[in-house]
Amino acid sequence: MAIPKFEDFLYPFLYRLKDMDNVSIKDMKKSIIGHFHLTEEDCKLRTKSGSTNQLDDRLGWSRQWLRRALFIEIPQRGNYKITKRGIEYLQNHTDLRQTDLMEYPEFAEYATTSTGTSKKATAKIIEESKQTQTPTEQLENAYQSIIKDLAADLLQKVLEQSAQFFEHLVLDLLLKMGYGGSLSDAGLVTKYSHDDGIDGIIKEDKLGLDRIYIQAKRYSTANTIGKPQIQQFVGALDEQKASKGVFITTSSYSSEARKYAEEKASKKIVLIDGQELARYMIEYNVGVSLKRVYEVKRIDSDYFEDDNNE
Repeated sequence: MAIPKFEDFLYPFLYRLKDMDNVSIKDMKKSIIGHFHLTEEDCKLRTKSGSTNQLDDRLGWSRQWLRRALFIEIPQRGNYKITKRGIEYLQNHTDLRQTDLMEYPEFAEYATTSTGTSKKATAKIIEESKQTQTPTEQLENAYQSIIKDLAADLLQKVLEQSAQFFEHLVLDLLLKMGYGGSLSDAGLVTKYSHDDGIDGIIKEDKLGLDRIYIQAKRYSTANTIGKPQIQQFVGALDEQKASKGVFITTSSYSSEARKYAEEKASKKIVLIDGQELARYMIEYNVGVSLKRVYEVKRIDSDYFEDDNNE
């Protein structure tokens, strides 16, 4: 099963503190895993960026929000205890949602300060968007949305350029990805007037021990490259006695084309479509520039250890 939604953690987290005193993070995690019947594989799931364990992230933010609402307290580092307010809430409720927390002034002040909106507006945002993600997940999803829009705009910009520009762009990208090292002659574009199925050649490493042959096609996104075109590319590789090739397009490939490339045992053929191309360009900073950087920080617990307070 998938990890439950963020706010689904709130009530079980609080309830498990009802009959327990000074519960450790480790014990709470075990208890929550048992409550939701999570498997070992579930517990290994990560957020979209891959940087954070999903279960730990949702537990962490549940703990944070319950503490901000004064439902729990931290009597000592790494341990949690339910408060009188938390006990009273459990006596009168069988569920706990983000909108419920907004009824408490301490949490409302925290939430409105974080979002820069009024209590009423913040509550409306939570209600209308039915937020079920931690702030970490919301941030990552917002980032992915920006990347998706940027990729679409970037691909359109590439389509507006000439075929010759596109061939140079492909070579620039592969060099940025590490092929050919830093050699000035690591890659070259073949003559435009005599397209024999090879648009570029790039050295695989700094020593030039092997070469990768490139076919670059700037086609409309509505176009689909089929098996015959990949077969033609393979034929061009045979003429060059080459074993490695990269076919890059702004459009897409048919399932038959991809299957043919995968099953061509005598050669290593990599197919990159328009969506993949745009994402590689973003990842390796080809045709894009840095606009803004956000830093996500956390408490440096080591700084507050006893040794620093002597």
